[in-house]
Amino acid sequence: MKKRAWIVFLDESGVSLLPEVRRTYAPRGRTPLLRHRLNWKRAGMAAALGYHAADPERGPRLCFHLKPGSYDTTSLIEVLEQIKIFYVGESVVLVWDGLSAHWSRGMRAWVAEQDWLTLERLPAYAPELNPVELLWSAIKTRELANLAGNHLADVADAAERGIHRVCSSEQLPWSFLTHTGLTVHPQPPQN
Repeated sequence: MKKRAWIVFLDESGVSLLPEVRRTYAPRGRTPLLRHRLNWKRAGMAAALGYHAADPERGPRLCFHLKPGSYDTTSLIEVLEQIKIFYVGESVVLVWDGLSAHWSRGMRAWVAEQDWLTLERLPAYAPELNPVELLWSAIKTRELANLAGNHLADVADAAERGIHRVCSSEQLPWSFLTHTGLTVHPQPPQN
């Protein structure tokens, strides 16, 4: 009997020293100003949000990775190596989009050597099916909103605070999946 796998959604996003401008409240006549250096330094974030296909009691699991710059095949393989450690002894069905690094020759060769990993591709132009997109939205509208940091470390710290906030909630990661309209737990057959 084949054991049930973790369904893991992975996505990348970027942050920079330019603030994520969001609405805010201020006293009448005192428009808030965001003062920041015009700095284009960027960091890449990757998150893998996993749900067990047969046992909802195991709860969702979130794996987060942050690095300067953006992701390529080599750095994504490093992320997958961390996911392998995170889900040691478990089989994983990884669902991600059509980013060229996800389907590069080097990535396909690496995945072919992995017996714990199966890849599935999200449909094109369907980010609403990836619950990690909602994670990014939750962090960017709260911890990263209107943040005018002087260093990438300021932005990284705020992103990690957001990840910890999401991880400390039992309902929030489930709500991301529910919002997509997808289910990972099969319904029992009706007699």
